[in-house]
Amino acid sequence: MPRKPIGDTAMSDAERQARCRAARAALRSVPRGRRPADHRSRARRWLDAVTELAALQAEYAAWLEATPETLQDTATAEALRTICDLDLSDIQAVQPPRGFGRD
Repeated sequence: MPRKPIGDTAMSDAERQARCRAARAALRSVPRGRRPADHRSRARRWLDAVTELAALQAEYAAWLEATPETLQDTATAEALRTICDLDLSDIQAVQPPRGFGRD
């Protein structure tokens, strides 16, 4: 038994194909990917973060030194000075635990 047409008349092959392609395109446009998993251990992530902080602090210090004398009293220079004055030695001295049973 044939199906009832959706409209007043039956669709042509081209109309049916266009409708199918539009339905597939609508499904394809939804992003279904995930972010890649970070397989580093917590200790490795901590050490990488501390290293990154130290590198950023050095970059900010270079930026502050390159700032012209006329801009030394601006909010940007003050923020750079505050970042450069942070003492990261306490954070760098911390050794995170290695994990359950490996301490």
